[in-house]
Amino acid sequence: MNGSERRAVTALAAVFGLRMFGLFLVLPVMALYASALDGATPLMVGMALGAYGLTQALLQIPFGMLSDRFGRKPLIVIGLAIFALGSVVAAMADTITGVVLGRALQGSGAIAAVVLALLADLTREQQRTKAMALVGMSIGASFLIALMAGPVVDRWVGVSGLFWLTMVLAIAAVVVVIWVVPTPQRMVRDPGVRPSRERLQEAFFDPQLLRMDIGIFILHMVLTALFVAVPFELISILGLARDAHWQVYVPVLVASVVVMAPLLILGMRRGWTFLVFRLAIAILLAAQVLLFGWSAETVPLVVGLGLFFIGFNLLEAMLPSMMSRLAPGYAKGTAMGIYNTFEFAGVFVGGALGGLSYGAWGAGGVFGLCAAATALWLAIAWVGRTPPLRNSITLQLEEESGLDLQELERRLRVITGVHDVTVLPADRVAYIKVDDEHFESSQVYALRGVLSAS
Repeated sequence: MNGSERRAVTALAAVFGLRMFGLFLVLPVMALYASALDGATPLMVGMALGAYGLTQALLQIPFGMLSDRFGRKPLIVIGLAIFALGSVVAAMADTITGVVLGRALQGSGAIAAVVLALLADLTREQQRTKAMALVGMSIGASFLIALMAGPVVDRWVGVSGLFWLTMVLAIAAVVVVIWVVPTPQRMVRDPGVRPSRERLQEAFFDPQLLRMDIGIFILHMVLTALFVAVPFELISILGLARDAHWQVYVPVLVASVVVMAPLLILGMRRGWTFLVFRLAIAILLAAQVLLFGWSAETVPLVVGLGLFFIGFNLLEAMLPSMMSRLAPGYAKGTAMGIYNTFEFAGVFVGGALGGLSYGAWGAGGVFGLCAAATALWLAIAWVGRTPPLRNSITLQLEEESGLDLQELERRLRVITGVHDVTVLPADRVAYIKVDDEHFESSQVYALRGVLSAS
């Protein structure tokens, strides 16, 4: 990466990290706080956890499309302002309904797709995968630190104080966007990084992409549902006060990262990705079965949480990369928009179903729900062929190449390591899927004057 790209990636990773840190900070203590408010029921407690997921899911693609028209940075600032306003509403609420409304308003600042689009505007395509990985790492770090810090900060300022802190973090992110994030000279017009109505149906019903979408839905459904029940179990089984839950979360999360890291490295190797992917789902299932059967005992409860976070962190790191490599280059933006929508829909459904299950059957009902959903995911992940993971390269066609497009496609297909070619004449773009081990990029330069790699 050059200096401008490093600055852009660092700043946008900070924006994402600050916002997600604020969201995750209340996760380990929200159920306990919400259950003590006026009007609290198990369903409303679950809604307090998951309401932001519904508005996020509904508004991701509209925010992305508006940013195509009005610019990325203005939409990000507007989204962060809405998020900050939602934090204020939740902080001042003294009823469960007020907290749910505040959380839903937080989610209405649905800027994830816009931030990723701005990242595409500010980086070259050959650096984009690395840039996305760094942003993903910032989200993962925010998640881990927030889960460990939430109970500690709650001890000092309470949950309303956590919401006020979330507002401050959103304002800090606005400052970063306005004064640190570079303003792009142009927005990327490559159809592969923008949501597309025309390609929505194709991306939605592609079997391999749909498996990834269902997977991220279940992963975040299970996460949210779990935190409806786990805080109460830590109190009833371990006898820990609300402000002492960090004594479980800190060692469990640190241990999960230590175990997860070598598995993630192994999953990056050719031929091992899908094996590690399925192993991670199996670990997640083992955690849910352990919690369902023996959560009333101290050791199974702690071990179950440890296994859950090993599987969760591993899958959270692997899924975006797998999704971007499975998606066709000409519909990558649309595919990632659908993926983000499924992710946040899972948050909402997890909160709602988790609350209902807890009200009807207690913690066992929640863990049983999570185990059943994870078992379904494991079955889906094992069905069908294992698709090859290829990298996508975009080639910009010269305005006056004079070359027949069928001839261009034929010449691209014979290049060593090229496995698929899609030419879009109207956008003057060609997409090729390549096997990195065998792709000879030098052969692309033989077509200089016809196209140029971007």
